[in-house]
Amino acid sequence: MKPFNQVTGMIDIGSNTVRLAVYQVAANGAYRVIDQGRWPARLSQKLDSHGRLPLEAIDELADVLRHFRRICSMHGAQRIRAVATAAIRQAANRAEVLDRLSRETGLSIELLSGEDEARYGSAAVLRTMDVADGFLVDIGGGSTEISLIRNRKLTEAVSFPFGCVNTASRHALNGGAVSPSQLEQIGELIQSALRSEPWIAHHAGLPLIGLGGTTRALAKLCQRAGEYPYANLHGFEVTGKTLNDTLNKLASLSLDKRRKIPGLSKDRADVIVPGLAILRAVARQCSASRIVVCGAGLRDGLFFETCLPLAQTPTSSQVLEESVRNLTALYPAAPEAHLAQVNRLALKLYDRLAPHAGLDPSARKLLDAASRLFKIGAVIDYNDCPDHTFYILMHAHWNGLSHREILLTAAIASYRSASPLRRKLAPYRSILKEGDFDTAAKLGSLLQLAAALDRSESQAIGTLDVSVSGGNKLRLTATASRSLPMEKMEVESIAKEFRKVWGVSPKLTVAQPLAAK
Repeated sequence: MKPFNQVTGMIDIGSNTVRLAVYQVAANGAYRVIDQGRWPARLSQKLDSHGRLPLEAIDELADVLRHFRRICSMHGAQRIRAVATAAIRQAANRAEVLDRLSRETGLSIELLSGEDEARYGSAAVLRTMDVADGFLVDIGGGSTEISLIRNRKLTEAVSFPFGCVNTASRHALNGGAVSPSQLEQIGELIQSALRSEPWIAHHAGLPLIGLGGTTRALAKLCQRAGEYPYANLHGFEVTGKTLNDTLNKLASLSLDKRRKIPGLSKDRADVIVPGLAILRAVARQCSASRIVVCGAGLRDGLFFETCLPLAQTPTSSQVLEESVRNLTALYPAAPEAHLAQVNRLALKLYDRLAPHAGLDPSARKLLDAASRLFKIGAVIDYNDCPDHTFYILMHAHWNGLSHREILLTAAIASYRSASPLRRKLAPYRSILKEGDFDTAAKLGSLLQLAAALDRSESQAIGTLDVSVSGGNKLRLTATASRSLPMEKMEVESIAKEFRKVWGVSPKLTVAQPLAAK
């Protein structure tokens, strides 16, 4: 019998872009995006002098929505949830627009308030990032939402009626370079509006979490310019200086030259300067310590609240826990009992050996994740499983760790020996810290030893006593349901490599072998 799959389409009718995401939720709780679509709508630009959305713009939008609906039907979607934001919210004929779109497409379209947008955006952040306190900013085409998170709770939220598209129109940024005085004028007008909400200036030093296309475009440009080795936007950090330098550089160029910049999509070239000007004004007003990119957004918040609702917001550690659970459910390459046993033994070894190894306390978190994901590469092929594991963990969408921590976890989970580890980490030197190679080697070899202790995948070891004797002997005394010949052989085969890393040679003995099962 095929496992039940719930397929849901989420359509975000934004002021700048209309986006589709099709999500699949399997019977085991695994979820993923199975299709996406986007159309540069520029609805805010199409409002006429009376604030109405013209008929031809409505019909063009209806055609796009019908196309998105066909994509959803192709995937067997049981539900499509379509929401409209600022451009339609601000349209003088919004009731007519919604009615016509509904009749033309067969979709029931919800008109979100600015506060709704902020709530769904915060849900996306809190379900995909481990941030405890911070500002959230979502710069759309026709509005900007700013929220405040304290102790992982949404405490303040406001929507302003300016975005990258209508700001470009309002200041006639129609193709030429933008002067420094124009930029400052735009920034001051934005900050003047922000001052109407005093709480924005009362939490200096918090990170600013950026959602939406403007912040993602900034991240892509920064990654390209700095030859950043990891093509993942979620969690990428940008300093205020980098934002300032990037904005000034782009503003000094004509639209034609902006369209030729590697990493900047052509359909965003005309709105990237006002978008970044808004972002800079927000960062200045809230005195942000740094800008962190969130790859999730409104559609993800809608998906979580619609398909995977929670009674309460997950804690920071639960974000990572849920991500690991989802990955193992998506790629079930090993028995759950085996993974649980290896995880238990790896953490037992860590707790005994780590206090004397000078490891950072966060290392345990990385080993915990890696020990539950180390077999994930077998879904591609059992041969070269470590290499496949590294690839999947570096390219799959998962949350709760920084880019550096994802890299280290992938290295630990795929560890074989020091030389392959060095080759894997070499392209990523710029995001590693001093000592990270030794950390990955130590934790990787610990995981390798834990896996050897359940080589038969039978969970025969009940208890394990770990002790160091003679200065260079790691004695592993197990109570088990049998004599563990495979485990002893596997421990012996890795003993030499383990000693290179840890300075001790592991030896397994069975204290109380019981009758074989």
